[in-house]
Parts: sequence; structure tokens; C-alpha cells
Amino acid sequence: MSTTMSNGPADGPGNGPAVSRWEFDAMFERVRTWGRWEPAERGAWNRVGADHVRRAAALVRSGTVVPLGRPWDTTSGPDNRKPALHYMSDLGDVEAPEPSTHKDFVGADYHGKGISHLDALSHVAYRGRLYGGGAARELVGAAGARFGSVAALGPLVTRGVLLDLPAVQGRAWLEPGQAVHAGDVAAAEEALGVEIAEGDAVLLRTGRFRRRRELGPWDADAACAGFHVDAVPLLAERGIALLGGDGDSDVRPSPVEGVHSPVHTLAVAAMGVPLLDNLDVEELAAACAGTDRYDFLLLVSPLNIPGGTGSPVNPVAVL
Repeated sequence: MSTTMSNGPADGPGNGPAVSRWEFDAMFERVRTWGRWEPAERGAWNRVGADHVRRAAALVRSGTVVPLGRPWDTTSGPDNRKPALHYMSDLGDVEAPEPSTHKDFVGADYHGKGISHLDALSHVAYRGRLYGGGAARELVGAAGARFGSVAALGPLVTRGVLLDLPAVQGRAWLEPGQAVHAGDVAAAEEALGVEIAEGDAVLLRTGRFRRRRELGPWDADAACAGFHVDAVPLLAERGIALLGGDGDSDVRPSPVEGVHSPVHTLAVAAMGVPLLDNLDVEELAAACAGTDRYDFLLLVSPLNIPGGTGSPVNPVAVL
């Protein structure tokens, strides 16, 4: 695909008309997949079988490996209110026998805008119910989640699809607050020569981290480009297994009255689709543009944390 890039967005932000709570609840029922799979706490990852893995592996041609995780961010800022921790616990002066060793500690309250991470099915409840209908207060407590933990997911190997919206629209990035609608998804598929299929992992590029590098950080909780809820039924019809990108999938401000993260709600709590948040897909976008193909082998291996509502991750795309 050939595009002419501008130095910045051509249009201002806008996420379309507000969606009422009644309309949103009707959409929730439309895309809900409760009771469809066993084990239920793996949700839409149950869609991915050996055939999907083999087809995804066949996409590897050049052998180019692209990491998608952001650097471990220990600096506080407007888009990182909970900085990660990293400090040395051994500088080679603790153990007497040779060899000397160096050890460190890392930790993070990773849900937010600073750390690349995966949201498991226990992360989001709607009207007090997790995916499948169980009561969140009964299934998630101080010791963690007894349903839908990240440990139940395991690794995912499947076909990844990059929807590079700025490239399709001839921009460097989408402005914070700009929504990606169902029509934009369909237009991106046509322009990029790719079609979302059953079991796919769909990654959205808004250009967030290019904009951040060129203009500086901003409060992405207040304004961030992402999917409008009207794109979710299309993704549900295609049977996706995973959704993510360089934001947290939701356009912000939310277009839904009284629901601050409606795409999270539909994907995780209704469809059983885990989310990948805060990926840096700039290198992947360049690699896809260079090969003129926007599908690839994707590998996601979250930490095995019993009871965890998610995990920091560094997914890998292989072209």
C-alpha cells in the first residue's frame, strides 16, 4: 500500500454521537458469547486451535522478529501515574564465593497507560458480572481471581492483523479523542489488503507513540484515539480471539453514557476477548509497510500468575 504521510493529523478529534446506556446494553447482548466454550475462563482463546497455529506459522517469510512491548517505564508522567519499579538487590557484594552476582527487583501496578500488558477475563465486570455471568464480588477477592485469571489463558500463537489507521488516512497519527468506527475498520482492510478472520488477533495502530515522541506525553486517560463501540459488532462477527494496540482499544472520552471503558466491557465481559494495552507498534507498522502485507505470526505469552487479572507482556510479531 502506498500513502503520502503528512506531518500531523489532517482533522481534529471527534468520536461521533453519544451512545445511550440502553443502546449499549442491547449491543452487549448482541455480542455476548457466555456459555459457548469450555473452559469458559479462556474465553475467545478457545477459538485458536492447532490449525490456526499452523496457518499463522506459514505467514513467516523473511523471519523478521518485531517486539511490541514498551520499555519498562519507571518515570512518572501524565500517561504513567503508576511508574514501574526497578532497583538492584545485589551489587555483587553479598555472596562471598566466586563468581559474584548481580540481582535486581522489578514490580508494577501495570493496569494503566504506562506498561504494555494483557487484560485477562477477570479484569472487567459489567453490572457486577464477569464473563460467563459469575458475580465479580464472589469470584475476585484479596487473594486474586478464582475465575478468569491470566494463568488460565496460557500462551497464544495465532495470526495477527495490524490495522494501521494513520497510514490508511495519510496521517502521521490519529489525534487523541478520534474514534475508529466500523466503516474505518472495513476501509482499512480494503486499503491494506487484509481481512480479519476467525481466531485472529487484531492490533490497532493510532500512532500514539509516534505522536508522544514528537510532541510529548499527555493524559491518555482523558483523551486517546481508539475504537468506537460501533466497531465491536463487526469484530465479533469475524470471531476474533484477541484485541489490542498502542492505546487500550477504547476511544476516550467514552461515547457511552455512564460507561468509562465500553470497548473493554464488550470485549472482555461480553465476548471473552482478552485485550493487549499500550503496545508500541511503530516498528511493526514500518515492517508491514516495507513488505506490503499486514498479517503475521503473533506470539503472546503472559506470566503464569495464579489469580492474576492480567500480566505485563512483550508480544512478538514474526513476518
